[in-house]
Amino acid sequence: MTTDPDTILLESEEAMQKAVDYLKHEFQGLRTGRATTALVDYVKVDYYGSPTDLKSLAAISIPEPSQILIKPFDASSLGAIKQAIEASGLGLTPMVEAKQIRLSIPPLTAERRQQLVAQAKKLAEEQKVVMRNVRRDANKHADGLAKQDGQHYSEDEIKTLKEEIQELLKKYEAKVDEALSKKTAEITEI
Repeated sequence: MTTDPDTILLESEEAMQKAVDYLKHEFQGLRTGRATTALVDYVKVDYYGSPTDLKSLAAISIPEPSQILIKPFDASSLGAIKQAIEASGLGLTPMVEAKQIRLSIPPLTAERRQQLVAQAKKLAEEQKVVMRNVRRDANKHADGLAKQDGQHYSEDEIKTLKEEIQELLKKYEAKVDEALSKKTAEITEI
């Protein structure tokens, strides 16, 4: 059990920062109109029976603003990489050329943009829920401080701690909102 207010705040802030970092990582995988290696970096490829990130199996580059070029380190994995991209739900059609795969990023339709914005909002809301759960747990720990043997914390100290936890939540929810608005602008940009 957490034993002092500083530790409670520190652990809460770390957990909330992890939620923001996770959201930014997830946003990288959301397709925009531009080609980016992050789009396919974490596509799971069944490589000799184990799911492996695509970036571990191939050199990924952007030869043109709307194309991704994938050059597998092992040519025998070409078929598995093609299948993984088709199954990934990115809506991209891989074209196999010699020992490489070329992905053309088609312009997004208005409907697809709306779907991606909705997906981004859903991801952001999920991370806000995670952060609210962190706040709830931190508040429980704060209440536990009042009942803790050996040290005594006044009701005012506990109330102040809970207010600081709430301020942390507001700060990190604002970071989530900022990341969401950036991603939304990126998706809706034509």
